[in-house]
Amino acid sequence: MEQTYKAAADIDVLPMYFPIPGFGSLPINAFVIKGEQPVLIDTGSPLDGDGADSTEHFMDSLRSVIDPADLKWIWITHADMDHVGSVQQILKEAPDAKVVTTFLTVGRMSVFSPLPMDRVYLLNPGQSLDIGDRTLTSVQPPSFDAADTAGLYDSKSKAFFSSDCFGALLPGQAEAAGDIAQADLEAGQLLWATIDSPWLHKVDSTTFAASLNAIRQMDPELILSSHLPAARGMNERLLGTLATAPNATPWVGPDQEALMQMMAQITGDESRAEVTV
Repeated sequence: MEQTYKAAADIDVLPMYFPIPGFGSLPINAFVIKGEQPVLIDTGSPLDGDGADSTEHFMDSLRSVIDPADLKWIWITHADMDHVGSVQQILKEAPDAKVVTTFLTVGRMSVFSPLPMDRVYLLNPGQSLDIGDRTLTSVQPPSFDAADTAGLYDSKSKAFFSSDCFGALLPGQAEAAGDIAQADLEAGQLLWATIDSPWLHKVDSTTFAASLNAIRQMDPELILSSHLPAARGMNERLLGTLATAPNATPWVGPDQEALMQMMAQITGDESRAEVTV
């Protein structure tokens, strides 16, 4: 886990970076909304960049910004492992918190990390949750890698928590997306979009444009992606890049030869770069 930071007066970011040799680093963020009824959005990856259990590191970061016992809601955007890594530990330390998510997420998690059903609050895209000083509205983002994905819009901070959407593979770390060189951000965002949402190459252009326009009409002051540093005042830049993703070169994963090269890069052992069959 990296140092936590504030994206807004009432929103803390709990970041980590996961290195992917040959491609850069992928930010993996969770968020805390310090409202009248505090909310944790996602619960981090179960493993750090070295393959070690990251639960305690995540919990230390969480405790540095809020006492987990004060949490009233845990919002799970979808059931991918990098979003639910510490959920069981948090449920133990936040006994009054309910898990806001979708029926499909509950189903997916039932095979590896079942949620206690008496602590689940189901909310579909388009529905809202009143948490005292603000309303959180569930939103399906324009791009995603899992059918159960549900981001959210916060009526008070005017932040859009976009889950995987607008993520980017980056050459380094930053606390603000605006600090990243434009070329690096665009390339990293396009690479991530083609990896994470390969269906974009098959989507109807009018339908996809409508989903992007829905975010324009929402006009968030802050976009908080699970896989990008906080982005303030960058709506058109992020939307414009994502709009080009359907026409970008489709991503093709490494083959065995490329895998051996990646392993050599990690270990420094050039002999491992030789392909064996």
